[in-house]
Amino acid sequence: MATIRAVLRKKKNSENKFPIAIRITKDRKSTFLGTGQYIEEKYWDKTNRCVRKKHPNANYINNFIISKIAEANKKVLEAESSEEYQNVRSIKRKITQNKKVDFFEIADKHLENLKNRNRHHQYDTEVGRLKKLKKFIEKNELGFNEITVSLLKKFEAYLLHNKKRSPRTVVNYLILIRTIYNLAISESLVDRGMYPFGKGKIQIKIPETQKIGLNLKEIQRLENAADLTEPQQKAVHVWLISFYFAGIRVGDVLKLKWSDFNDGRLMYRMNKNSKLVTLKTPEKAEAIFKQYRKKDSLQDLIFDYLKDTDLSDTHRVSIRTQSVNRNLNRLLKRVASKLKIKKKMSMHIARHSFGNISGDKIPIQMLQKLYRHSSVTTTINYQANFIHKEADDALDSVINF
Repeated sequence: MATIRAVLRKKKNSENKFPIAIRITKDRKSTFLGTGQYIEEKYWDKTNRCVRKKHPNANYINNFIISKIAEANKKVLEAESSEEYQNVRSIKRKITQNKKVDFFEIADKHLENLKNRNRHHQYDTEVGRLKKLKKFIEKNELGFNEITVSLLKKFEAYLLHNKKRSPRTVVNYLILIRTIYNLAISESLVDRGMYPFGKGKIQIKIPETQKIGLNLKEIQRLENAADLTEPQQKAVHVWLISFYFAGIRVGDVLKLKWSDFNDGRLMYRMNKNSKLVTLKTPEKAEAIFKQYRKKDSLQDLIFDYLKDTDLSDTHRVSIRTQSVNRNLNRLLKRVASKLKIKKKMSMHIARHSFGNISGDKIPIQMLQKLYRHSSVTTTINYQANFIHKEADDALDSVINF
């Protein structure tokens, strides 16, 4: 006979909370049914298999757990009344087979997770991608059993040919669908047997993209630019500060404060992954900062683009940053035209420009530190876009005869 227990699983989410699940065990093998409830580990009573009373929603969650156990127990009894032997997988299949799980309901959970992690730009982008998927399937509900290899290939072709999306953008759509599918599996709402991704199915391969940065002469043109309007000059200064600090992202540049600098060093926490960064302040950067320091100002921000934005409101900051970034890119495009720089100018290529000029001059481990990459493999793959000397020398050794 199978046993049914409420348990707290050990795989925590991005908020450091753990999922409550219903565990079904038979013949020393277990399977899990997700409840969709997450709590901090300190609130779980291991002995009584319930949420401790000090949790603000303890009564509600415990009643919910009881109802889920009763529901599962009923299904187990029905399954085991069969004359055929039932293992835990077949029992779970019988419990879940009549329960249709809507892909877009799980997508809403994924979006809520992004909001809770203050990933507002990603949230907005993925809301738009899910709308595209709904438009393609022409309905607002989608069962996971309907997400087949055939459907995904048709959706891929639709995005490439009908919507003229780039291959890299199409990959982002597929990654989103896979992420939501994995979330459903992790909460035991969907069986992995239907999984449409992997070998022999839909394999997601990120296409190589061409990363082009400015060269030394082009950056010197920016440093020595004259006859620019005040907004154009300011945009160039923001770009140069990003470049001087190894390509820090525009959102981090806009939030730089005078209080982030101590003893000639910049110390700040990256917005993207919350990593603490400390870098020497180059003399060129200090020269730019002097132009924006006002003795009588109480404004702590170095650049004033976010001065009227509540920095504690991460959503408003995200929206405003996107708007400022678009405006900076427009200004930089005009500057590039004035300075006869033919490459596409944007805030983002400040990072590529640092990579282009560093080339193979800096040890890869040091570049990893400067780029704030978690893995040296990421750094190697990124920097490969800018290291050409060995390939060039090899080519010359063959054809220069």
